[in-house]
Amino acid sequence: MKFLIMAGGKGTRLWPVSRKQKPKQFQKLISDKTMLQETIGRILPFFSAKDIYISTNEIYVEEVKKEAPELPLNNIISEPAFRETTSSIALAAAIFNNEDKDGIMVIFPSDHYVKQVDELLKILKQTKVFLEKHPDYLITIGAKPTSAETGYGYIQRMEKKIFQSEEDESLNFYQVEKFIEKPDLKTAEEYVLQDNFFWNTGIFIWKTSAIIDRFKKFLPNTYNRLCKIKDSINTVQFKNVLNKEYHLMDMISIDYGIMEKDDKTVVVSVDIGWSDIGNWSVLKDLLTNVSDVNCVKGEHFDIGSKNLLVYGSKKLITTVGLKDLIIVDTDDVIMICDKNNTQQVKKIIEELENKGKIKLL
Repeated sequence: MKFLIMAGGKGTRLWPVSRKQKPKQFQKLISDKTMLQETIGRILPFFSAKDIYISTNEIYVEEVKKEAPELPLNNIISEPAFRETTSSIALAAAIFNNEDKDGIMVIFPSDHYVKQVDELLKILKQTKVFLEKHPDYLITIGAKPTSAETGYGYIQRMEKKIFQSEEDESLNFYQVEKFIEKPDLKTAEEYVLQDNFFWNTGIFIWKTSAIIDRFKKFLPNTYNRLCKIKDSINTVQFKNVLNKEYHLMDMISIDYGIMEKDDKTVVVSVDIGWSDIGNWSVLKDLLTNVSDVNCVKGEHFDIGSKNLLVYGSKKLITTVGLKDLIIVDTDDVIMICDKNNTQQVKKIIEELENKGKIKLL
């Protein structure tokens, strides 16, 4: 297995801590390690460092080197432009396929949280067994919803079971019915009550040859550019070819571009304690999901407030009689937001960009 940790995103919904120059994957949100280091730490004790790759934008390469000194320098894949996940995966597939045409490729987001690492490893072990019998299939890991999150993607499975693990009968691989991107609250509440809907974790497993075949079938433009990049690997032309072709790949997520179109996609689910940490509300609930309890990072003095996330820097933050708020203080920005409206933080980014306040992004 080769692991691709995608670490090129901007993490705008966790602004103002997550900034373009240092987005959330490079922030210490849940421990004394960054989210990228947390992700590497789930894999490294059980797999070789030479099989772990990090794909990131070229402006973050030095940060990745600093945070992941245990990985070979050649395992840092530098992306010459900000693109969608399809481009990142296509570039990595070209590199992996050049080394092992029939190898297994595991995709991990760099900024997600997984509590039950042992359960994740159990799934990874069984996906290898599954792909030995079904090499043409694409696998996605689903997480059973515990709340009605409107910022997550969802997966609906069919009743058709493709495979059941002999070692653990709770591990069942089901044909995917469809992918649903960020439903409204009422729909998300209905999904939580049903046993055939899962959160889309963004963790994918497949044969490298299988995903390249899907690029050829569904995204021929990206496939053709992938092939040109692959042919230039280990030549003096590689950097020039990469810079030219990468910018011209399809600007689309892997979910839209391939996964939801394919009829050989399966979902396997077990409780891995997964969270996207896609906004401040999710982070608060992860750190303490007790509604009356305040979660504080920094210096804070309060009288009678409930359910606050106070994420401070160097200043004392005082609150009186507040409820359900997110308060984030950095050196140059103070953000105050209703806990139930944190998805709208992204609109602040858009407004700042429109007003030319680039230094605050």
